[in-house]
Amino acid sequence: MHPGQPKAALALGAPAAAAALVAAAHVVPAGTWLPGLRRACLPALAGLGHPDRVALTFDDGPDPGSTPYFLELLDELSVHATFFVLGESLLRHPGLGRDIVRRGHELAVHGWTHSRPWAPTPGRDLREVSAAAEAVRRTAGTRPLWYRPPYGILTGGRWAAARRCGLRPVLWSAWGRDWEPDATPGEVLATVRGQLRGGGGTVLLHDADLSGRRSWRAALAMLPELVGGLRAEGMAVGPLAGHGLPPDGRGRFRR
Repeated sequence: MHPGQPKAALALGAPAAAAALVAAAHVVPAGTWLPGLRRACLPALAGLGHPDRVALTFDDGPDPGSTPYFLELLDELSVHATFFVLGESLLRHPGLGRDIVRRGHELAVHGWTHSRPWAPTPGRDLREVSAAAEAVRRTAGTRPLWYRPPYGILTGGRWAAARRCGLRPVLWSAWGRDWEPDATPGEVLATVRGQLRGGGGTVLLHDADLSGRRSWRAALAMLPELVGGLRAEGMAVGPLAGHGLPPDGRGRFRR
């Protein structure tokens, strides 16, 4: 073997190794999308809070074509919730964002756009999460606490961006799959109740439909039965604030 060959091989291998490390840092944290892993290893990320409470959260708004229906119904039910909003939507509909806050609900950060993180882009992640957090701060008058990435895919870049912005990542412990085009209110309700496993969970629903299919109507229709059933079991239903999630992401709840 020529004496220079091992060094050449190492030199060629270094970029590949660096690329593999970058890809791993991007992808591995996204494994928290798996519900079993979240529940077992990161209960706070799964939204598991005080066992006598259920946190109600909505994604993808604000949308003037759908969000007002949820606000009116939540008023009728005397329930407050956490709305994970998109920065670009909040910029287009600031009045609707202010109305969410005026009615006693909590605004949180869902990102600037509803994009998929195909490749590592830590710089863009930081810019977009920061811009969305600032839009929420201006609208609500207070700094947001929570971050949930689009599709629930918490890559390394998104996780780091949330931390830099002082946000606590929270995904969910029960989701209604209300975004499916053929979802019925009964199916959404059954899916949520089947995943809650008692109290302490965080429910993910959608107050907007980015596909334009108006699939949010199934979530809206099942809300009274969901809230009524939980209250009948002695559960309080409300936003993530007060749900008892520890700020460091560990443990189950704080009294």
